[in-house]
Amino acid sequence: MKIKKFGNTESRVYEMVQPIAEEQGLIVWDVRFEKEGAMWYLRVFLDHMDRPVNITDCEKVTRPLNKLLDETDPIAQTYTLEVGSAGLERELIRETHFDACEGSKVRVRCIRPLETGEREIVGMLCGCDRENITVSVGEQEITLPLSQAAFVRLADFDEEEVSRAERGETE
Repeated sequence: MKIKKFGNTESRVYEMVQPIAEEQGLIVWDVRFEKEGAMWYLRVFLDHMDRPVNITDCEKVTRPLNKLLDETDPIAQTYTLEVGSAGLERELIRETHFDACEGSKVRVRCIRPLETGEREIVGMLCGCDRENITVSVGEQEITLPLSQAAFVRLADFDEEEVSRAERGETE
């Protein structure tokens, strides 16, 4: 994987949506302009530091952003606007994501197995630069090239608790 930067369209939309989100007490986690099949999608992902993002938050950003996009018309082709939560297991793809999540629990899926045979590392994000990511697993720090990572995602849930819930067990 490579750390991504905003493209021109994404940068323009980010500049437009940032003040709208800020006014609502929200953070713009990411903006993506992606083609899927024959359709283009403009996706805005929101975050809130103290609580989950809800449908009302998305609506409060969608309405003024949609109006502003209609007025300024910064995108030539037809697209669908989607505004939503970045999610609990959000993918870290931009430099700002890695900076914001340093010290958080992450899951790194490797393209090929490591020397230990493992393909996933779950631990605390210690740091990341353009070349490498460092994750603390117990007492050990593991540094690997970003090029070996298929993805890096937040892993802020208790896996054992999820497994017990899936089995229908209670404490």
